[in-house]
Formats: sequence, structure tokens, C-alpha cells
Amino acid sequence: MSMLRAVNPTTGEVAREVPAATGEQIEAVLDRARTAYLSWKETGFAERAEVLRAVAAELRENVERYAPVMTEEMGKPITEARGEVGKAASAAEHYADHAEEYLAAEHIASDASSSYVQHLPLGTVLGVLPWNAPFWLASRVASPALMAGNTVVMKHDPHVPGCATAIEEAFRAAGAPEGVFQALHAATEDVEQVIRDPRIQAVSFTGSDRAGSVVASIAASEIKPAVLELGGSDPCIVLADADLERAAEVSALSRIINAGQSCIAAKRVIVERSVHDRFVELLAERLSALVVGDPSEDGTQVGPIARGELRENLHRQVTSSVEAGATCVLGGEMPDGPGYFYPVTLLTDVQPGMSACTEETFGPVAVVMAADDAEQALAIANDTPYGLGASIWTSTERGEAMARRIEAGQVSVNGIVKTDPRLPSGGIKRSGYGRELGPHGIREFVNAQQVWVGPARG
Repeated sequence: MSMLRAVNPTTGEVAREVPAATGEQIEAVLDRARTAYLSWKETGFAERAEVLRAVAAELRENVERYAPVMTEEMGKPITEARGEVGKAASAAEHYADHAEEYLAAEHIASDASSSYVQHLPLGTVLGVLPWNAPFWLASRVASPALMAGNTVVMKHDPHVPGCATAIEEAFRAAGAPEGVFQALHAATEDVEQVIRDPRIQAVSFTGSDRAGSVVASIAASEIKPAVLELGGSDPCIVLADADLERAAEVSALSRIINAGQSCIAAKRVIVERSVHDRFVELLAERLSALVVGDPSEDGTQVGPIARGELRENLHRQVTSSVEAGATCVLGGEMPDGPGYFYPVTLLTDVQPGMSACTEETFGPVAVVMAADDAEQALAIANDTPYGLGASIWTSTERGEAMARRIEAGQVSVNGIVKTDPRLPSGGIKRSGYGRELGPHGIREFVNAQQVWVGPARG
């Protein structure tokens, strides 16, 4: 029997083993989702909102039950894990409050007596999610999909089975109708058959561009819509007129959230040469002050890397970049001892072509590149196959003008790149397509049905 195994990255020991779903169990989950859809789609926004608000309340009231599961299975510092549970609740609350407005019928004048577009549910949405933000990403998919009248089957990464179960339990504890939201503990090799199943109408995938390409191909072959939120090599441009202190503070925070294991973290900090050395000093100061340690302790700011092989790959990216001429200002040494810890690392003199800037770095590794001026900084920023998030530190007016020229789905001017239930997020290029969150996200998985009512007008 295939097992889903969670290893505690703080100790390197197995935390949990869950049997992968059998064919019969997968069949039962899909059946329940379809049956639930037939009644859920007939409910009104008020009834759906009541369920979502109850789920949010359950998460907020029992944060100390839910947050430690993330810390145990993927090493998220407990303070961040608590924050993530709250953020998952906020997405449910946001769509409970705004779904009706976002999906209101649009009246469009034509030759009809009346013509409009109404937004109707599609069926069951399959979410295929990674390990790095299990509660937030589940809510980001489920909250809009459920409020639109769809049902949701959530297939989490096999390394966080406890998180997947906990999220399903939160829906159950909140009194959600059976089958409206289910966790599916499927082995990776069984996901294709689930995507192809006629009871699944759409797919939302978050993960690597390599896996996203496979999921997108399967969905496309079945002519099913998909939203893909894939990797990033997010640039952070710091120009000479920036508030350097603030830019260094926010860049350090962006780089180490979830031990740097975030697709929208600042991956490449591109600094105008005239302020490069001062900025590096400020950044090194802030990075070196960070507390790396046991993620279950409140004082810890940086926990371990989620798995051993991920840490090995991160170290390869660092060492190969140093061998190619990068300077290691901080960290860069593989530590001894239990668990998968990696020191906060700062690389400077990084040039295009080095692995630390051509590949996505998933860990607490800050990469600084120098640019002669704003034009060169833009060119470096766009010199990547990815296009997820970006940030610019300069005057407001100049930053907004430059944002139009950044090839990314999301740009922050003088602030951190983050996901917010009120605002759409997503990528371009190899970072994916479609949008999640905000008014745009809820319209991804609906039937925008045109209605023409006669008689025709002359």
C-alpha cells in the first residue's frame, strides 16, 4: 500500500504516515463531491456565506490546534503558522462578504429587450496544492470556488497529510454540508485520473512550472479550465532614490518568510550601483540578526527547510554560484546536527547565468545584483523565464511608471509583495496563467452565461 509520509524537518524523524487513497476511496470522494454539488449550486449567497463564516470562526477559535500541524510537517515557525491560519480565515470571510457583488449579473445593451451575463457554477473544482502554505492556499482556492456554488476536492502535497486532514476537519467542525469540501489523500500518480474524471470540471494548481506543465497538459486534453500559480524568480529593484533602510528591512523580511520557501519572496535584489555597498551593509545587518532555530518556539524567525533533498539543492545553488564568482557575505555553510536547517545566506556579485539567479531559490538565500542605472535594473529584472511578483523601491511616481514595464503579474512599489484576498494575484510567462483572489479570482471557475431576452428591438 502506498503511504503519504510527513517528516518533521526540525528533527528529520517521521511525524505521520497516512495510507494513500485507494481507487474505491477516490471514487467515493468524487461521488460525494458531485452529489453535494447538485444541492450546493441551488443555495443562495447568504447560505454559502454562513458556511464560510463558520469555517473562518472555527479556524480563528482553534488556531492552537491547526497552526502546530504546519510547524510539525513542514517547519513553518509557529508565529507564522498562526498568522497563516488567520489569513486562511480572512479569505473565507472576504468571499462571504463580497461574492454576491463580484458575481452580480452584468446588463449589456444589445438588440434584445434585455441582455445580460450571469455567473453560474461549473461543478467540482480540483485543487492540487504544494506543501509551503497548506492552509492559506487551500482557502485561496476553496473560498471563491465554494461561494460561486462549486464544490471542492483538495489534493495536497503528499508531505503534509496532517494539514490536509486538519483543513477538512475544520469544515466538518463548522457544520459544512457533507461533500462540499473534501481532502483527497491521493498518491501523485493518481492525480491524472482525477483530473480526467468527468465529475471534475476545473483544476487549480500551485507548484513548480515543471509539474504545472503536466497538469495543464492533462486539463487541456480534457478541455477543462485550469489556473496555474507556478514558480517565481521575483526581482526587487532598489534605486538610488529609495528609502534604503526601509528597502533593506522589507527585503530581508520578504526573503525569509517561511524560511524563504515562498514563490513570491524577493529572490533577486537588483541594486543601483551608487547605493549598492550601503544597501548590502543594511541588508547584511538585518539578515545576520535573524534567529534560526526550533520553529515551535515563539522567538524563532527562520525554521528549517522542509525536506532534506530541498536543502541539498539549495546548497548546490549557493556553492555553484560562489564557484562561478559570487561573494558569500553571510552563511553558505551546510550545518551539522539533526533536521534540515540552512543558515541565512547573502550572496553579492551575482551575475546573470549563475544558478542563484537563473533558478528559483527556495530557502533563506538573498541574492544581490548590481545595476548601473534604472534601465539596466529593469533589463535584469525581466531577464527571467518567470513573471510572478516584483517590487520597486524608488519615488512613487517613478515606481508606478516602471511597474508598466515589469513583466510580472503583481508589482509592489515601496512595499512587500504579498497575497491579499482583496486583490488578484497570479503570474505570466512560466509563472502560470489565470488569477486567484479579488474579484478576478472568483470569476475563473464560473460559467459567464449570456442571456438574450426577446423580442428583438428594431
